[in-house]
Amino acid sequence: MVDVNAQIEAVERGVETTERDGEAVRVQRLAQEYPSDLADVWDAVTTDRVARWFLPISGDLRLGGRYQLEGNAGGEVLACDPPADGEASYRATWEFGGGVTWITVRLTALSPERTRLELEHVAAVSDVPDGMWEQFGPSATGIGWDSGLLGLALHLGSAADGPSPEEGQAWMLSDEGRLFTHRSAEEWAKAHVADGADQATAARAAAATAAAYLGEVPHEMSEPGAPEA
Repeated sequence: MVDVNAQIEAVERGVETTERDGEAVRVQRLAQEYPSDLADVWDAVTTDRVARWFLPISGDLRLGGRYQLEGNAGGEVLACDPPADGEASYRATWEFGGGVTWITVRLTALSPERTRLELEHVAAVSDVPDGMWEQFGPSATGIGWDSGLLGLALHLGSAADGPSPEEGQAWMLSDEGRLFTHRSAEEWAKAHVADGADQATAARAAAATAAAYLGEVPHEMSEPGAPEA
């Protein structure tokens, strides 16, 4: 059993449209605290343990090496700073479907037994296919990242591994998993509005993305921040 609402509320989310090196980019951010020490979380996100909570992974997981997630993105490790003075981070390209975006993972020790993970995903606005952002918004990648943070929480919070990719996919189609997808989409709609989107557009995009993930007919969602009936 997963406490869906607790997991959704444990994650901080944000979207920012800005400029980097003179180019318009969208920056997507997530953060969650985990009840594990810095060394353990670092090991979980930089070794073949990734397969135990996210997806099977192959390649050379070191600076300058290339990795490949089964059925998903691959890329190159651009920077790697192992744990030191309570912090650690790595940066890599995220190459999928012919496009290249960039991810950065930062870890901070909050106590000897608690670590904060921050994930930043950056995409050049010009590299996003026309109409995709308007149709799906940040939920398109955000739901997937939320699923990853949930998998890591289950992995670190138990003596057993997290669910296998097959188990995770089956769970996402359960009633509990569907609730998780819709709640994630709703939270990304709020982040979309905070970045300047109007509420109706953000709600439609989030509903369309949730429907695409679940194979459903899109339904209208409450406008983010608006009171429910």
